[in-house]
Amino acid sequence: MNKTVIKVISLVLLVIGAGLIYWGYQQAGSVESQVSEALTGAKTDEVMQMYIGGAVCLVVGLFMFFRR
Repeated sequence: MNKTVIKVISLVLLVIGAGLIYWGYQQAGSVESQVSEALTGAKTDEVMQMYIGGAVCLVVGLFMFFRR
């Protein structure tokens, strides 16, 4: 693959990862999530999926961006 295409894909992954993490943060502040966390002591599955998905996208994007 062309290096430029790989850089663009990596930047897209970085943006998607940051977006998912931000969206998960917003969801964690919702009333439903706060009630669920108060009752169970853990974040909701949806919030955790967004955090994990965002982290994976960020790591893969960073790896692709700085790969030689």
